Amino acid sequence: MTVKNNHNTASAGRFGTFTGVFTPNILTILGIILFLRVGWVVGQAGLWGALGIVLLANLISFLTGLSLSAIATSMDVRAGGNYYLISRSLGLEVGGAIGIPLYLSQAISIAFYIIGFTEALLAIEFFQQVDPRLIATAVALLFALIAYVGADFALRIQFFILAVLVVALVSFFAGGWDSFGTATIASNYTFGNNFWTVFAVFFPAVTGIEVGISLSGDLKDPSKSIPRGTITSIVVTAVIYIIAVIWFATHLTADELINNNLAMQSVALVPGLILAGVWASTLSSALGSVLAAPRTLQAIAQDRVLPVWMAGKMGSQTEPRVAVLLSAAIAIIVIWLGDLDFVAPIISMFFLNTYGMVNLVASIENLVGNPSYRPQFKIPWYVSMLGAIGCYGAMFLISPVATIIAIVITYGVFFALERRQVRRTWGDVQIGIWIAIARCALLQMETERPTPKNWRPNLIVFTGQPHNREQLVAVADWLSRGRGIVTFFQLIIGDVEKLVGKNLRTTARKQIRNYIQDHGMTAFAEAEVVSDFKQGALTLVQAHGIGNLTSNSILMGWSRTEAGRVMQLELMRQLVALRKSVLFLNYDDSRGFGQKRIINIWWQGRGGNADLKLLLAYLIQRHGDWFQSEIRLLRIIDGKEGVAQTKAHLDEMLDDVRVEAEPVVIVRDDPQQSIPQVIKDNNLDADLTILGMKLPTIDEIDSYSRRLDELVRAVGTVLVVRKAALEEDLLTTGGE
Repeated sequence: MTVKNNHNTASAGRFGTFTGVFTPNILTILGIILFLRVGWVVGQAGLWGALGIVLLANLISFLTGLSLSAIATSMDVRAGGNYYLISRSLGLEVGGAIGIPLYLSQAISIAFYIIGFTEALLAIEFFQQVDPRLIATAVALLFALIAYVGADFALRIQFFILAVLVVALVSFFAGGWDSFGTATIASNYTFGNNFWTVFAVFFPAVTGIEVGISLSGDLKDPSKSIPRGTITSIVVTAVIYIIAVIWFATHLTADELINNNLAMQSVALVPGLILAGVWASTLSSALGSVLAAPRTLQAIAQDRVLPVWMAGKMGSQTEPRVAVLLSAAIAIIVIWLGDLDFVAPIISMFFLNTYGMVNLVASIENLVGNPSYRPQFKIPWYVSMLGAIGCYGAMFLISPVATIIAIVITYGVFFALERRQVRRTWGDVQIGIWIAIARCALLQMETERPTPKNWRPNLIVFTGQPHNREQLVAVADWLSRGRGIVTFFQLIIGDVEKLVGKNLRTTARKQIRNYIQDHGMTAFAEAEVVSDFKQGALTLVQAHGIGNLTSNSILMGWSRTEAGRVMQLELMRQLVALRKSVLFLNYDDSRGFGQKRIINIWWQGRGGNADLKLLLAYLIQRHGDWFQSEIRLLRIIDGKEGVAQTKAHLDEMLDDVRVEAEPVVIVRDDPQQSIPQVIKDNNLDADLTILGMKLPTIDEIDSYSRRLDELVRAVGTVLVVRKAALEEDLLTTGGE
């Protein structure tokens, strides 16, 4: 399934920085924790400890705001907020893994804030007679109606709520000017509390910047409004929290602060306004969430991560009304569930995970250095990385159990989306990450001389279209065993100028790549147009690769024609001169690979191919298809008197190379009997035979090709090998 970057922009251009980012952020950050828990934080940690908690939490929030601003000024930001930023940078799978839990957290947060408002409302005697869940449900339905009508209406309401908050804070700071006491400097931690547990209570207060970014699709100029509104709201609220900490510490004792959640009323000029502030803070946070959650769901559904009908607007030009109704339904269900203590910390983890990922995105984009990443708001990569460390560190400090649960859920969503193989039409930073890693690895390899210890097959396989030569594909798969590098090549013979215009090369490469994907293989696909097979093969073998990462082995089928075999041996001479090992496979159609139980290696004690033949047999045996097979090393001698010495020599060689194989010495009783006949008579039970080739002179090629063909056709399926000219043996240096 392919997803286009088709986020609707019809609703763009409605809100500016103050209305669309700054005010929603302010209303969410200055929430219930300011009115009910900051005093408790000061009582527990003391003045200096509380200031440390506020500064540390706001530092993490500030770093996240910087990262968010950098990303937002480097792309055309559309609906979806942080989900959009992450999915367009790290890909749809990562974006969905963060976005879906984020949406659920936002939807559930609507219920949390409304429940907080309901509990505060119960301070009025009239409401104590009504089931709190009914009150909360009524408020949830009212807020759903407001969001259903439109964000314009909702954001107008927020100005009234902001006014109430401002009046409540003015009342708090206007009181106590005549009652300064001894400052609560020292910490007074109650049983089970310490700096980090108190930090965990306070930290959710600074996570409200999610609301402003979630309205990204409704902003006139997201690239300007998001940085300005986010950074300004963080700085302003940080100042308010710092002043509040100082005001609490200089007016109330530790016991008063710890034991009285409404300690703010004891200082305020008009105590009743503080209760109005509590109501306003909870309602403002709920309003922010009821605006943010549907827009996150809409963006996810538009990308088809979730069913696309969830992004429906039900006749509206601007509002995601289906998502509004779904979010309201989730909130009402949560309201009626009752005990939410277990879910609450997990929700905080999802928010923190989102902020941590935003920081990682900004850091990775900087490190990878894609030319497309050109933020107008520039920050060093280590600033964003510090923000990520702060977010993930805070997660574990707040609740290790909730962190682990959040991580498991996130990875579960990621793997589910990865299995769906959802494709997108936009690019992301993932390919940039792999390019950067590949570049570093290639440059490192350029400074290191390749050694036999690290040798592994880097195969060029002349398969043509792989489905026509699946036996070559099988051998390549066995030899690479997921650790080597395999490239399937098709050489298209003809006039380059005439054939290139027909897109034959592109079509052939695509067909090979489809074959690789359909068979779950790890290999590369290549196709080239050449005027002549031999010269074309010689040229591409030299050109294939980068730096020291080049092919070391060439695999092709043994020709069925005399002219073809002569050409192959001529090509083999040139390839060996280029330090490439050459492998020819002669596949016996009647015997195939048999039961894949016996691999025979025939060795005559010369030619320099022994280590390569043993290594190839060893690699094939380690593949699951040949796991129960045995390797036999066979040598022909004349005369029984040399059996013991030859067998001892074979045993010693196998010990040196650490390959388990059965040494077999075959005595040729009749010196007139040909070697091919001896091999044929003693090779009947072999499922794969490995033979070596000598390097014939130019004058010997014709006669040698005939003798070699006679041999390979007598022994079933056979792999004929010629080792490249290396300085050391492949099997005596500790490698595979």
